Amino acid sequence: MANVLDRVNSPADLKVLTPSELTQLADEIRTEMVNTVTKTGGHLASSLGTVELAIALHRVFDSPRDKTIWDVGHQCYAHKMLTGRRERFETLRQHRGLSGFPDTAESPHDAFSTGHASTSVSAALGIAMARDLAGDDYHVAAIIGDGALTGGMALEGLNQAGHLGAKIIVILNDNAMAISPSVGAVSRTLHRLTLDPRYYRAKEGAGRVIKRFPWGGAAWGSMNRLKSGIKEMLIPTQLWETLGFKYVGPVDGHNIADIEDALSRARAYSPGPVFIHIVTTKGKGYEPAEDDCIKFHGISGKYHIGNGNLSYSEVFGRTLLRLFREDERLVAITAAMMEGTCLNIVAEEFPGRVFDVGICEQHAVTFAAGLASQGYIPITAVYSTFLQRAFDQVLHDVCMQNLPVIFAIDRAGIVGEDGKTHQGTFDLSYLGCIPNLVICAPRDENEMGHLLYTAVKAGCPMAIRYPRGDSLGVPRDEHLEELPIGKGELLIPGDDLAIIAIGSAVIPSVEAARILREKGIDCAVVDARFAKPLDADLILEVASRTKRAVTVEENVLAGGFGSAVLSLLSHNVEVNLLRLGIPDEFVEHGPQELLRANYGLDAKGIAHRILSSFPELSHISPPVRTK
Repeated sequence: MANVLDRVNSPADLKVLTPSELTQLADEIRTEMVNTVTKTGGHLASSLGTVELAIALHRVFDSPRDKTIWDVGHQCYAHKMLTGRRERFETLRQHRGLSGFPDTAESPHDAFSTGHASTSVSAALGIAMARDLAGDDYHVAAIIGDGALTGGMALEGLNQAGHLGAKIIVILNDNAMAISPSVGAVSRTLHRLTLDPRYYRAKEGAGRVIKRFPWGGAAWGSMNRLKSGIKEMLIPTQLWETLGFKYVGPVDGHNIADIEDALSRARAYSPGPVFIHIVTTKGKGYEPAEDDCIKFHGISGKYHIGNGNLSYSEVFGRTLLRLFREDERLVAITAAMMEGTCLNIVAEEFPGRVFDVGICEQHAVTFAAGLASQGYIPITAVYSTFLQRAFDQVLHDVCMQNLPVIFAIDRAGIVGEDGKTHQGTFDLSYLGCIPNLVICAPRDENEMGHLLYTAVKAGCPMAIRYPRGDSLGVPRDEHLEELPIGKGELLIPGDDLAIIAIGSAVIPSVEAARILREKGIDCAVVDARFAKPLDADLILEVASRTKRAVTVEENVLAGGFGSAVLSLLSHNVEVNLLRLGIPDEFVEHGPQELLRANYGLDAKGIAHRILSSFPELSHISPPVRTK
């Protein structure tokens, strides 16, 4: 049988396919996805669930004139294959290959660059208003998951769309999952209908009866009224109608004809917005992903080779469990990332003290502040790229009141293949300007345990940032100790130059010092440990002695750790300072080690930058080797 996917080079090619060819196409897309993503890594389960939806969208609408916005965007792989990128699909998430998310720079069929949840409705509404202001008439559709629908921003967008009476289509991809299972009243309300067999039995029974009637239009109207009554008995669909939307659904998300029918009716509806409720299965068509859609939400791929040690997330989860057993005041909060942050390790033993608030980072932070105001010690575990969504809450609700909330900032620094929407390269900058907040970063998993224990004992707001991936495998101390806040550690003494590094940049700096020592250059290495407050005494001592200093961080240089050191030194000593970090740009996707090498943040890169920036050091004679 001929491969249908080979004949699809643009959305226009879909419109001539027969129903049987469309079914075959869906199967071929899933096969291509599984074969590719198990090699490259990526978001497999979510994209497997939206294959038929992507096909139907591109058959009903005229992309790129009509605009489709995929919320989060990790479910867009079928969309990419159907819009001229099938030949490059094997480069997914690879350096200089296809992004794992929609990217306007990659294709005109990507109407909006996405990567964070709950943004699609607001973006779609803005595009629709721009269309109306320009007197144009194209269609705008937002595809949002039930997990992303829990986000406050999505509800704000829905509220404004209904108020304006905008002609947009919001498509709910309801699979009962975000990454962790979707939580909250909105999610429960949706699933009450989609899981209730009474609705389907009543609907089918009414259809059989009404088809016997000879009265055409009257029968159709009666059926619609009966269907509405059945739905309203089981679920308050008035929610969407109260917001100003025409509600359609639920629709079988794996029946292309049914989806096309719903989309066509929504496209023709005027005036006002339409809400289409589509029910899908996450991981559809690939049994391992259907059986464990959490595990297969995002996979590393066979080309990703770890070092076999515990990840920093696992070290965090296991250490926190130990602390939970010792202190009943500890509680933990996650924003739909229970497994990703490894809080599930704690929740298994202490389910009543671990809270998943859904994709609601702003709420998570202020919720933590409320707990802290009543004597509890909340640990908010969140990815660096997502905490930036709650900047005001960190500043206003936590730090202004000096509440002892701990921010466990996972995936800090260069994240890798998820790309520019997920790189954690800004947190030292956006947190560093906030009063009362202590900011630290461990150089390895042993120091991480001590810093987490220190944060629990600190009695003030404290942020601990740590990288994505496996830890270093260093031995961990049996007893945790409270470290003095604002104090670093001199790891290597030296007189020619001082490398002052923080977090994941410390060990590469130690390796760089060894490389330079082979060339006769005597480098001191400082583990700063704290970005705020700085260890002013230690930094001023080594800088005053060496007169040359280098700061190293996996953060943007603007407003980061190096900027703070520069400010300290400029008011106290004369020193030639080199700052190494991320320049003023967004980091694209690619393997972590490759990206670190590209930015000169690996050991060889640090040594090279030092030699090129301090040419006088090259005249130092290397040590004489003796046999």
